Amino acid sequence: MDRIQYIKLKVEDESYSKWWEKVFEEGTTLQEIISSLKIEDKVMAAAVNMEIVKKDEWVNYKPANDDKLELLQFVGGGWLWLLI
Repeated sequence: MDRIQYIKLKVEDESYSKWWEKVFEEGTTLQEIISSLKIEDKVMAAAVNMEIVKKDEWVNYKPANDDKLELLQFVGGGWLWLLI
């Protein structure tokens, strides 16, 4: 029986002052992470370690352990970090 590996991602919280750690199964794609958080209809852009990941790459992009994930939504006047 194979042992399931997990990755730990750091996700910015609603106060923008600290990062929360969330755990996902290793090999989980960015699209799967966004879907599991039930925010796929809100996310307009994603950045991993301050680097933008194009939306058409989300289905294949697999964050690594300890990556910092920012999910952004466009609102009138600028960007809003999503509350996760």
